[in-house]
Amino acid sequence: MHCLTPGVTVLDRSLDTVVELAESGLNVRMVVVIGTHKLDTVSYLARYAGTFQLLFVYQDASCEPGLDGAIRSALPMTQGPVALVLPDIVVNGAGSAGSLLAALESLGVAGWSVVAAEERDPGTLRQMGALALAEEGGVVTVGAATDKPADPSSFNAFWGMVAVTEEEAHRLPDVVSEGADSPLVGAVALMVEEIVNYNTAAG
Repeated sequence: MHCLTPGVTVLDRSLDTVVELAESGLNVRMVVVIGTHKLDTVSYLARYAGTFQLLFVYQDASCEPGLDGAIRSALPMTQGPVALVLPDIVVNGAGSAGSLLAALESLGVAGWSVVAAEERDPGTLRQMGALALAEEGGVVTVGAATDKPADPSSFNAFWGMVAVTEEEAHRLPDVVSEGADSPLVGAVALMVEEIVNYNTAAG
């Protein structure tokens, strides 16, 4: 809820790509996972009620407390392709406009896609969902992926948003689960100029 400019919060900026989806004509359902201490967020998001369908779900304690648990809590409420959009992640600059729509449109290639930014700084990569990307024939794909690597030396980018087909969505928690094999290997990467994580010191 940090204010970036008058009337605009980090949350608003993180939802820019979701608003673009709705404005493109897609039927968008946004499932918001909250804790009992975040009820002010519910009131704030009412401003989007006319833009897309909003559903709220408390994070189920049986699904674990972390981000993977939040994803598990949301999945029963999802329909069709699913996009993971984090409220403290903002995509900026070249390539950001339409990036999530492009990621959804790329799902036919591998069933998974990511919106990603190039990054070489080890400190930043240790705090993010790190990716090893390679380009072939004009298509950038994920060769390896892990969340917050202890040794980031083999990674050259990180993801800011993830899109997945309905059939593969049950594996979405594995993107951020410690010790799980990442389902992002082989995913198409849509590159943007900058991804800012407002929840880290680097952001």
